[in-house]
Amino acid sequence: MESTLRRFGQADEDLVAPWVAVVDRLRPQQAHQIDEAAENLRTLMHCLARNPELLTSLRAAFLRVFAERKQVSLYVSSGLLPSTGFFSETSNRISHRLLPEVLDTAYLKDMLSAVFHRPDDEVWVTGVCDAVWLELIATLVGDETPMVEEDASPLPAAVGEILESLRVLSYHVSAIGLDPELVRIDPNLEEYESPFLAQNAELISYIEHYSDWWVTPKALLTDDRHLTVMLAQCYEVLQRVRKRATKIGTSLTLTFKLERLRQHLDRIEELIAMLKELRARRVVADVAPRIVRLFKTLVRAECRKNHLSDYWSQNLEILSLRMTESASKTGEKYITSTRGEYFSILGSAMLGGLIIALMAGMKIVLDKQGMAPLNEALAFCLNYGIGFVLIHILGGTVATKQPAMTANAIVASIGEARGSTRNLEALADLIARTVRSQLAAILGNLGTAIPAAILVGMAIHHFTARHFVSPDKAHQLLAEIDPLGGALFFAAIAGVCLFLSGLIAGYYDNMSAYNRIPERLLQLRWPRRVLGKARVERIASYIENNLGALAGNLFFGFMLGGMTALGVLFGLPLDIRHIAFSSAYLGYASSALEFKLSTQAVVLALSGVLLIGLVNLAVSFALTLSVAMRARRISFAQGRSLGLMLMRRFLRRPQDFLLPPLRNPPPTEDVKAVSVSSERTPRSGTTKPVITTSPIGEQPPNG
Repeated sequence: MESTLRRFGQADEDLVAPWVAVVDRLRPQQAHQIDEAAENLRTLMHCLARNPELLTSLRAAFLRVFAERKQVSLYVSSGLLPSTGFFSETSNRISHRLLPEVLDTAYLKDMLSAVFHRPDDEVWVTGVCDAVWLELIATLVGDETPMVEEDASPLPAAVGEILESLRVLSYHVSAIGLDPELVRIDPNLEEYESPFLAQNAELISYIEHYSDWWVTPKALLTDDRHLTVMLAQCYEVLQRVRKRATKIGTSLTLTFKLERLRQHLDRIEELIAMLKELRARRVVADVAPRIVRLFKTLVRAECRKNHLSDYWSQNLEILSLRMTESASKTGEKYITSTRGEYFSILGSAMLGGLIIALMAGMKIVLDKQGMAPLNEALAFCLNYGIGFVLIHILGGTVATKQPAMTANAIVASIGEARGSTRNLEALADLIARTVRSQLAAILGNLGTAIPAAILVGMAIHHFTARHFVSPDKAHQLLAEIDPLGGALFFAAIAGVCLFLSGLIAGYYDNMSAYNRIPERLLQLRWPRRVLGKARVERIASYIENNLGALAGNLFFGFMLGGMTALGVLFGLPLDIRHIAFSSAYLGYASSALEFKLSTQAVVLALSGVLLIGLVNLAVSFALTLSVAMRARRISFAQGRSLGLMLMRRFLRRPQDFLLPPLRNPPPTEDVKAVSVSSERTPRSGTTKPVITTSPIGEQPPNG
């Protein structure tokens, strides 16, 4: 360590190389070995304490860094999204990972990248506790003499760079705040004075007065409270636009700009807080904790500046929230409360089962035609796609389409509990209602698909004296639903398709709202002349409420029909197993074999159908639940308590999971409440709910 530190005293030594050597000595063997990194830092400080000469040269080199390096780019770009846009920035990050950009160490930003040159350096830098870094800063800056306000001194280069960074950041915020995308979502920005312009005027005045106050004794320093109010109003507008975007639609461009605006406001607030604390005595020790936090943020940003996962997660969050929000509203109609709603779901599922039986029969017919592989795949896709769209138009229900919707509804019910108390028993009741609604849909689909397939097979045999399905084909259909084969794996693939179809439905609902498709349809003249104004308005209203569902069903059909062809194209074992179609194939096979199935074959076939359905539901529900909770930044900490409550309820009242009560029972009194508190990150503009329980009538721990 001493030989490394002696390099700082050499006149011809480059300033960057010794710092790289020091960090290489401090870096642990593995990035996650935080204790080793902290011990290395303490060793450095002990070495400096024993050698005042080394300490003096290192301290001089440390001050030279901030005196000679350009720092504005570090504060205004490191860790902040650029103005290039989502896809351009994605392309830049990919290209920079393949071919790193040239570093100019005259800039502190690039020097930081050169010193912490390993991508995992941020792990140990952020992992070492702040106290160790504070001790190192105190060692580097030495004893400082506090200054009173009457003392005059030249403006330090580091403070001047921070002030200039605030000026640039303020201009960026003004430009983003006046963007047409934001004005489109929140028209109030045009009607009233924009807080984004007001903050710029206040911040420019603050910068000028701060500089004058530092160098001129007894100069008047403007109060920063008005600036704080302006920045708070900017945050309010940002939150308002975010909230409206989740209702009327968003886009990647808008999401990118909102995230960029939030990051700039955060950085402005952090730098202003640092200057405010520095104003009291003008010593580094007063702002050392903020320096450490900013240092960790900047190192992490530079180490992860080309990471696509971080970048995509930032920008896709609001879009995912909008997509899952629309799906949650759709999912509410799939959760029944009364006997009337329950039997309505059952009836619609029976209609869906009937159409699925016909779709399965059409698929068998198309399979017999001996078409070319591409034509056959397109025919299968159209059969499934048009069939699912027809089910939706006629008001039918497909059981496996429900989990992708009901999962979002459950997560939305948790998300709405932010900042208030909610009843775990009520959440358990919602899940119980979801289970019985799902069982009703499955019962309707299977209870109709199997008999309908049998009747179709028997009718064709009666009129043609030939079975609709040959015995060999019947045995093949039964083998496809054998749970001991690959049926469950293919059922999981179908579950993934169900999950993707839910996202697609949410995407098209979002696109319809964001691009105002219904309103634009009403502006077309020729449909009004051909169909009349009333019909066009009904069509526009139908598209507004059903475009996502129609698109999701169509794409789901294409995914089911094209999965086998995709597997053949890439040489992969890809196929799908869907509970409703598997049950229809069971009906056709039974009719073709004239019901001469052994008891073992019947049990195996029925268990295969049920297990396929279970895998379909579990995979799609789990994936959708995960995405919905991540989109809302919800962490449900009471999963075990809820699971035990559901188990007790099932053992005590299993009928709640099978049939709705004749009348709604009164709310229970002896239950626990679930409190969802909003744990806010520093000016992140987002909240992370943390759920705890407390007896009803008592104040939750978070108030």
